[in-house]
Amino acid sequence: MKGTTMQQRSLGQQGLAVSAVGFGAMGISSFYGPGDEQGGVATIRRAHELGVTFFDTAELYGWGENEKIVGRAVRDFRDDIVIATKFGFKPDFSLDSRPEHIREVVDNSLRYLGIDTIDLLYQHRVDPAVPIEDVAGTVKELIQAGKVKYFGLSEAGPQTIRKAHAVQPVSALQTEYSLFERAAEQLFPTLDELGVGFVAYSPLGRGFITGTAKPAGEYDQNDMRNRDLRWQPGNFEKNVEAVERLGALAASKGATVAQLALAWLLAQGEHIVPIPGTRSPRRVEENAGAAGLDLTKADLAAIDEILPTGGYGARYAQLPTWV
Repeated sequence: MKGTTMQQRSLGQQGLAVSAVGFGAMGISSFYGPGDEQGGVATIRRAHELGVTFFDTAELYGWGENEKIVGRAVRDFRDDIVIATKFGFKPDFSLDSRPEHIREVVDNSLRYLGIDTIDLLYQHRVDPAVPIEDVAGTVKELIQAGKVKYFGLSEAGPQTIRKAHAVQPVSALQTEYSLFERAAEQLFPTLDELGVGFVAYSPLGRGFITGTAKPAGEYDQNDMRNRDLRWQPGNFEKNVEAVERLGALAASKGATVAQLALAWLLAQGEHIVPIPGTRSPRRVEENAGAAGLDLTKADLAAIDEILPTGGYGARYAQLPTWV
């Protein structure tokens, strides 16, 4: 089943090309309340029909469960797409990027996904106990063995990216980035210098920038948004007001607020690819539509006026340290 064509973007300088808007599969099985495998499979397949060719998962998302769902969903069009997954956590959420653990996780991921090669393999979080050169060297060996094609990092800082890149070229850095979360912009000069692509996760502020946000405490008890500072009293109301103003601007362009937010990300650089996640085929249609939304300088200026430095409230109570 061939899908429609969406414009492509390059991540890094090693040959990795993906659709301008990707798909983050995490929420299908974890972190946003009870999982929905059937809805998730249908949504992934709809994304492919709409031209999405970049699908993101990780061992951490259900310890293989998410990878199995993604693998089943994409079986019929595996060769048309790019599959990204990640290593680096243990079930107790401690970090483990020891070479032997990386190799073990890769073999598991290949089995769970039902594929021969992982297109893009990320270190999920930097492990201070393991030199990044050893991590990059291990991934280099996996690339040489044909188990992996491209190497990525997540939530890494400039020095770490440089050290890794010197051993095995880094094709992509994945970090949270949205109208609500702008800290990643400080990394862009390093990425531009080295020719590293950027993958924006939570590009809709964990769903806040869809216009459907509810106050903390009104989500399922397993939903991370109950603890997110942007959903807490004081911050919540200010963020709702900002999204309403963005929504008015979006409506003037015949778009939704989510489409405006994704188009804004695409306008920040030609090597930026957002990976919004959803369990809804209707939402995936909306997200894919953002690839065709052009923003003028006046639009971008209006957006900057509404949210000059990001949303209200930090994304985590304890922010990752980038080195």
